[in-house]
Amino acid sequence: MRTATVVRQTDETEVRIALALDGHGEHHIATGLPFLDHMLRHLAVHGLFDLTVEAEGDLVIDPHHTVEDVALTLGMAFDRALGDRRGIVRMGHAYAPMDETLAFVAVDLSGRPYAVVQATWHTPSVGGIPNSLWPHFLESLAVTARANLHARVLYGRDDHHQAEALFKALARALDVATALDPRRGERLPSTKGVL
Repeated sequence: MRTATVVRQTDETEVRIALALDGHGEHHIATGLPFLDHMLRHLAVHGLFDLTVEAEGDLVIDPHHTVEDVALTLGMAFDRALGDRRGIVRMGHAYAPMDETLAFVAVDLSGRPYAVVQATWHTPSVGGIPNSLWPHFLESLAVTARANLHARVLYGRDDHHQAEALFKALARALDVATALDPRRGERLPSTKGVL
């Protein structure tokens, strides 16, 4: 079973995530940040991941710690659910349109964390979350998922649409990359023999 349950507790947040890679998009998301919940539902539904996210954070200060720690915990869940990563496709990419916006995400579950995020935002925040946190979310996810992640908003006008397109593209790219390739069997998708 390619599943994981991860609990991350700090003085600032407590996050519990349960993830099943081979799911149907079933989800229960409650972070205290409705717009973040909205983005994570897209990740579950469009990636076909069964996902439970429960988070309590110091929202009286601002959303930063909650957004960051949800991303870190989610990355850990992907890393654990992937196990030794034998048999996976490993790389995936997807474009996602959202009205006037087009976003692209490419991911490589290489074991080497790195992130490049390119987006031009038009307002300071969307849904009460500073737009500077969306690149930070993706970078934090990449670190603990041990993934190489490139995300780009090619064009758009509405920041809600841009964030949503990024998460939909992320979902589709992760769905492809985490899938098991029957031709690969139990082999690692690496010329080095390790990931």
